[in-house]
Amino acid sequence: MESISEPYVIHYPRIVAVVEEGSSHVELVEFFDCVGGAMWSQHHYVQSPLVESVRCIGGTMRYLLRPGSVDLHLEGSRFPAGISGVALDENEISISYIGMGGGGVGVTACRETAKGVLRSRSDESGGGRVAGSTIWLPHRSRVLIGVDDTDTPDKGATWTLVHNIARAVEDDLSVYLSHTIVQLYPVPYRTKNCVSIVAEFASTDTDRLINRFHHLLERYTLSEKTGMAVFQGFTPPKALIDFGWKVKTGEIGPGLLDSLKVENLDIIMNGRGVIGAVAALPFFTKYEEALELCDGRT
Repeated sequence: MESISEPYVIHYPRIVAVVEEGSSHVELVEFFDCVGGAMWSQHHYVQSPLVESVRCIGGTMRYLLRPGSVDLHLEGSRFPAGISGVALDENEISISYIGMGGGGVGVTACRETAKGVLRSRSDESGGGRVAGSTIWLPHRSRVLIGVDDTDTPDKGATWTLVHNIARAVEDDLSVYLSHTIVQLYPVPYRTKNCVSIVAEFASTDTDRLINRFHHLLERYTLSEKTGMAVFQGFTPPKALIDFGWKVKTGEIGPGLLDSLKVENLDIIMNGRGVIGAVAALPFFTKYEEALELCDGRT
């Protein structure tokens, strides 16, 4: 006869936090196994004063949080659970949750065993109890890796190579968060579809991540014109966003990239594809904008 070892617990696979420079914001990224539970949390947690926005990206829920501590006035069905505390020190972030009933189970037993959690403290939960918990996470930096021009007219596809490299280099230090295909202006010398790729990571060892990714890209690219660019930062600056849109809306020369001055932007492979690689960076997780074709045709 079949049995279930933990009939009232659904474990979150992983939880990570990306910290903004100056610690004014934290992006909490919760990988989920149960889509219904994640959507329920999104619906209710956004009511917390500490939550500025929530987005569902693939198999993750992303909460943009500001540091602070609040008393949440929970109410069954209307506001049964939420995030009540966000605190940072030099190396760690603590996230405090509180919930009632099943929401209390979600904020305690379901999250405390997730990968990425350094330690946790939780109340007993279940039934009609109100329960709270705190989890501690390491500071992570956002790393965006843009790649273009790895294939030839006969072989390859950049989007598949980037995803497979990202999976290969992912570990507990550098968590692979997202993959975005960016449609560029269809220049005459494109392979076929004229897209570039940006892969997003949350990392505690950015140099190791970039070096490993670069090594595999050099090993497996089929092109001598491959471009690889890296931006490290919480949010891409306006100059990088403007550059991305220029590459999406028309053909540009290398001089525009040479004049681009963006802090924390590094060119790793400087083949012709570097223009598309840099242009992809600001479109991470902005899928509708990234895929928009701006060729002037209707």
